[in-house]
Amino acid sequence: MDDIWLPSLETRSPQEGIELAVKLSRLGMMLSQSSSDMRKESRAAQKSSRAQCIAAAHVIALNFQTIAAANDWWRNASPPQNGG
Repeated sequence: MDDIWLPSLETRSPQEGIELAVKLSRLGMMLSQSSSDMRKESRAAQKSSRAQCIAAAHVIALNFQTIAAANDWWRNASPPQNGG
């Protein structure tokens, strides 16, 4: 993965932030499982395992927390006022 596909964690909204968190989580899973056969087997196990589903949700939540912090929790959502 030499290409820069994620130049920033900044997003315009919390909605975009959670979408990016899901994308990062899925990419992490893909990279950790080298073959498509391994991914298919893992998906079958995840469907029947509550613990696996909870773990996946936890990873997404951690990614979202990182993205939210990078976006200053979207506190500065309104554009800056000119002339102060």
